[in-house]
Amino acid sequence: MEQRIKTYLCIMKKDIQIALIAHDGKKAEMVAFVQKHKAFLGNTDIFATGTTGLHIENAGFQVHKFLSGPKGGDAQIAAKVADGTVEAVIFFRDPLDKHPHEPDVQMLMRLCDVHNIPLATNPASADLIISGISKLLA
Repeated sequence: MEQRIKTYLCIMKKDIQIALIAHDGKKAEMVAFVQKHKAFLGNTDIFATGTTGLHIENAGFQVHKFLSGPKGGDAQIAAKVADGTVEAVIFFRDPLDKHPHEPDVQMLMRLCDVHNIPLATNPASADLIISGISKLLA
């Protein structure tokens, strides 16, 4: 299984494609995360919701930006999960705040489960995903 994943990531894809999303209260945490993993993320195709993508761009990364989350960006990234475009989703959610687009968030998370796409919702699990993909590529 591990070899199949490594082959898929290295041969079938030109670049690793990762989706990055952060609720408003977690955007600074996301920027710190991408800066911490600059060496790895600098060699990936980053997809992000609009405002998160803007913050990541301002940190020096190239980003494929979609709409903001409340305007459909979470759903756009969910479509990328469903069509097999992304290898992982890192979504720093703010569980202590209400979000009008929560149905889209739940759909995205469900599609990650349906399509067996790694999903991190906090920096600790995101670190493990980056570490795991890095080891597969070594």
